[in-house]
Amino acid sequence: MVRVDLGEVGYTEAIEAMRGWVAERQAGTAPDRLFLLSHPPVVTYGRHTPPGDLPQDGSLQTVEVDRGGHATYHGPGQLVGYLVMNLRERGPGDVVRWLELGLIAALAELGFAAVRRETPKGESSLVGVWTPEHHKLASIGMRIRGSVTSHGFALNIDSDLDVYDRFTACRLDGVTMTSLRRLAEAAGVPTPAESDVRDAVARHLGA
Repeated sequence: MVRVDLGEVGYTEAIEAMRGWVAERQAGTAPDRLFLLSHPPVVTYGRHTPPGDLPQDGSLQTVEVDRGGHATYHGPGQLVGYLVMNLRERGPGDVVRWLELGLIAALAELGFAAVRRETPKGESSLVGVWTPEHHKLASIGMRIRGSVTSHGFALNIDSDLDVYDRFTACRLDGVTMTSLRRLAEAAGVPTPAESDVRDAVARHLGA
């Protein structure tokens, strides 16, 4: 896995670039890559997301996307990771669970306990990374086409949590979203720098 560090990239610009990254991986002209970046404020959503889950006041840009999952926020203070990997070459396995466990290990290295959750049958998906108290810290939504993954995760470091009051995140009405800053403040420790979070995440995802 090759790590690619980017700065803030507009969401539609990143999605267009991702199509190229996926095509390169499918053609075998590029290796597996982990792209680390951030976005200006935007709510993205899958085609099965009910309109009522989206922001109703026009205060946030909304963009329909071709990944799994429902409404998700991206914005400043958040680390976004896009994974473009060939699963046929990596071998069989649950890539979402692998990603959850990699993020959990990275957070443990940074001093924060986190867990994954199984989704009860018939309930909204609990895919992502959670605190032991079941506050959501990272959202995950991926797509696989031609054995190559795209999209990935959004991890809240020092993001504006008030934004989650304006829409229903991940079809989970009433979910409490949190951030590393909030966890750090509760523990009386410094919030980790984004560079340290990037390094830990990359290490535990093999980049």
